[in-house]
Amino acid sequence: MSNSSTYRLWVMRHGEAGPGRPDEQRRLTLQGEREVEKMAEWLAAYVAAQAGSSPRLLASPYRRAQQTATRLGEALSVPVETLPLITPDDAPEAVIEWLLTQTDKQLILVSHMPLVGELAAMLVEGHTARGIGFPTAGVAELTAPVWASGCAHLKRFVHPGQLR
Repeated sequence: MSNSSTYRLWVMRHGEAGPGRPDEQRRLTLQGEREVEKMAEWLAAYVAAQAGSSPRLLASPYRRAQQTATRLGEALSVPVETLPLITPDDAPEAVIEWLLTQTDKQLILVSHMPLVGELAAMLVEGHTARGIGFPTAGVAELTAPVWASGCAHLKRFVHPGQLR
């Protein structure tokens, strides 16, 4: 990292999931597993090329997010923690309040639409009016001096369709 006071956050949407009920138990499809595999390989190589500590990996308790995070954790050699406040309809404001209490310089959150789009928009733009569209397994990399509304910079956005 270029600046010791900069925080880095990767916000990731889970891979493609099949239909089903209850929503919390929906599983990744074969396509979703392939998407996650591509992104896990890319993110592991990207993180390894950066200076600094390994990121802390947190996921929604929903099955598809846990499946996605498990594969990421294997690629990054980090454990997966469950964060109950990042399910699809949770408030981005609550996630930002949680982020403000964290001292880790690098975090990865694996969650769902609409939360991932609203959270990224609020951190970068200061509001959720449009949100940021996330394809399945898409990853937004944000940097900020502090996790507050409108204070983050969208450094890059990567999705499986961009990778070979």
